[in-house]
Parts: sequence; C-alpha cells; structure tokens
Amino acid sequence: MVKLNENYKKLKVNYLFADIAKRVKDFQAKNPSLGIIRMGIGDVTMPLALPVVSALKNASQEMGAKETFKGYGEYQGYPFLQQAIKDYYTEFGVDLSLNETFVSDGAKSDVANFAELFSEDNTAIIPDPVYPVYLDSNLMSGRNITLIDGNEKNGFLPLPYSGLKGGIIYLCSPNNPTGAVYTKAQLKLWVDFANKNGAVILFDSAYEAFVQNPELPRSIYEIEGAKTCAVEFCSFSKTAGFTGTRCGYTVVPNDLKISGESLNAMWLRRQATKFNGTAYIIQRGAEAVFSKEGQIAVKNTLNYYRENALIMAETLTKCGIWFTGGENSPYLWLKCGMDSWEFFDLLLNKINVVGTPGAGFGKCGEGYFRLTAFNTKENTIEAMKRLKSLLS
Repeated sequence: MVKLNENYKKLKVNYLFADIAKRVKDFQAKNPSLGIIRMGIGDVTMPLALPVVSALKNASQEMGAKETFKGYGEYQGYPFLQQAIKDYYTEFGVDLSLNETFVSDGAKSDVANFAELFSEDNTAIIPDPVYPVYLDSNLMSGRNITLIDGNEKNGFLPLPYSGLKGGIIYLCSPNNPTGAVYTKAQLKLWVDFANKNGAVILFDSAYEAFVQNPELPRSIYEIEGAKTCAVEFCSFSKTAGFTGTRCGYTVVPNDLKISGESLNAMWLRRQATKFNGTAYIIQRGAEAVFSKEGQIAVKNTLNYYRENALIMAETLTKCGIWFTGGENSPYLWLKCGMDSWEFFDLLLNKINVVGTPGAGFGKCGEGYFRLTAFNTKENTIEAMKRLKSLLS
C-alpha cells in the first residue's frame, strides 16, 4: 500500500489566505449589499505598464509566425532577460554573471523548492512572524526548524545570537508581513554568521523596488561576503504587477559552494529535471520592465502604491497606533491591541475592511495586523476614514 508523506499532517488545515478568503466569502453571502475594501492579500490593483503590454503583444505575434516561433526555451531563461537583470543590478553596485541568474514563474515557488538541494537533517532558521511558504515548505520536508523572534524591541528584524545553530537561513527584506527593512550593518551580521558557520541564506527580496532610502540595501549582494553564502529571490509580481502574469528570478552566485559543490550547478540540474522554463512571451514582457520607458511606467505605479502607504501611515500615526513599514514597503504592520483574528472580524463586520491577522504569520504576530497599500487611492482613503472613525 502506498504511504503518504506524514509531514503534511504538520501543516495547518488551511493556507492563511485561503482561510481569509473563505471568511470574506461567507460574510459577503450574508451581506451582499455591503461594499468590502480588501487590504489583506498583497495582490496588485494597477494594470501592467504599456511598454510591457506592447512587448507581450509583439511576442505573441512572433509565436504565430513560423520564422519567429519559439519552442522549448533555456532552462535558466533567455539571455535577453538575463542581460536586462544583470544591467539592473549594476544600478545598486552589484555585478552578476549571466549564468548566475535563473528566470522562473515567481519567487514563491523558487523559495519553496530551493531547499531541495539540502539534506533534510539540516535545521532551518526562520524568523517569526514569517511569510507562510518558508515555514510550510520545511514542514513538508520534515526538516527541523528554529524560529527566531521578531518583536517591537528588535523592530521585527531579528539578528543572529550566540548559540544559534542551523544550516538554512530565511530572510526577507523589505519584510513580508512586517514591512521592516534590514540595514547594511544588520545584514552584514547575518552574512558573517553564515560564512562562519557554513550556512546558506535564502534571501527574499521580492519588495526591493519599494526601498526609497539609499542607505538601505536592495540586494544582499551589496554586502561584502554575501556571494559565498547567499541565494537571492526576486519577483516581478509586486515590482511590475506580474501577480497574474507570473515571472521572477533567482540569483545563485558561482562562488557559492557547499563541501566543494557548486549550488549554481546543482540548481541548474534541478531546474533541468523539474522545470521547463518560463514562457517566451512572458519573458519578453519582463524584459520590457527594464527598458527606459518600462522603468518610468513601473516607478509611476510604485509611487501610486507609496502614496497609499503614506495615507495609511498618517492615519495610524494620528490614531496613536504603533506600526512598522509603509515608507520602504507596501505593507504596514500595526499593533492592534487584541487577538488579531478578533481584530480581523471587527474590521470586517464594523467597517467592511479586510486585513491580515498577524497570528497567521506565527506566534510573534499575535496582537498585530497587516494592511497592504495595493489598492486604489479612493479605496485607501475610504478605508482609513472608516478605520479612524472606528478607533475614535
């Protein structure tokens, strides 16, 4: 008889955002006339930039002509997109080789899958609160997990400490869910820790484009020594609105080796076996993000979300509510002063606003709540008006 992977029983019955969706659906069924403002799931609301749409159209037409039709592509991505990514990194002083970049269908799947390269008897070091995929993917594999606490005292940016042990370290900056951003000095502590202990940092930089402060790092490779201990995951989803289009990339430096084995070569072998590459049409759209016109359009969209975040931050400040994020992140992580699921129900039932309860991100998230700037300005203003009225 076939045996199941018993580790799946360690997972919560429902994925956090599926649970939220069900609660909202049930509420809507009972209150069909009420207009709900969604500020929970981090899904973008602005359309793709026109240069991206034009590139997608042109690539689609190419696929309809014999002379320009494309079949299977490169496992690592087409060179034209790898080159665009390489050029983009030079803007913040990072030099990459083309073969260090792997184009994918998004950061989430790569973050979850990359740990396949490591033995299951490694311990994963994961901050709490945390984006669920880091924790769940390691639970699925049966790997031991050490949670390190993020809290108000450390600004929800936990650092390595004496006695900490583990081989796989998960970091996200700007952070999801808290919006907090590591400084270069703080990341240097993690890089030095990883190099000293033979550990690997899996660094999620999906929100790097929201960093406005030039003193804050947008890539872990801005930190000396990172190329020998860190893998970086990035996404076009929040940067350029690709949540429904699906494209991201992972950087695996050639200098990153474990017991003399190249992780770059191992990841390429893994991708060749389990991944057939990202669609040519989508990669052409992603390439257009890095064009001069694309960057102007994308930055305009990012500024739109930043304005929403500013509106939210001003409201929370006026209400005397402690929070992190908002300035260099699309997320605001606020102290709600009660059970976070109770606060979720309060906002949904009293002012018809949906957020994300902090408890869904771990034990250290209890008592906190995440709001997202990914909405229209009109909805953001209205939601904050309702929130201010409620809290008053």
